[in-house]
Amino acid sequence: MRSVRHLRHLLVLPDRDAAEEVARALGERFGVAEEPRLVRDALAGEDDAEDAQWLVVVEDPEARMDAEALDAFVADWDGWWEAL
Repeated sequence: MRSVRHLRHLLVLPDRDAAEEVARALGERFGVAEEPRLVRDALAGEDDAEDAQWLVVVEDPEARMDAEALDAFVADWDGWWEAL
C-alpha cells in the first residue's frame, strides 16, 4: 500500500482525554512544532458530550508526516487518521 502525504491531518479520537494525550504525544513522536487543534465532533442528533468524538487537527506544511504512521500511532488510543 502506497503511503499518502497531506498538508493537514485529521486524527479522530473517542473522547477528550484521548485527544489531549495524542496532542501532547505528537510533539515527541513526530516533532510537531505547531500545537494541534482539538475540536469536539458531536454525533448527529446527540447533545451529550459523552457521545462526542474528538478531532485533533495537525498542520504539516512540509508534508513530513506519514499517514500510515499517524494511523498506527492513534490506534493506541482507539483512534484513526483521516484525510482532509
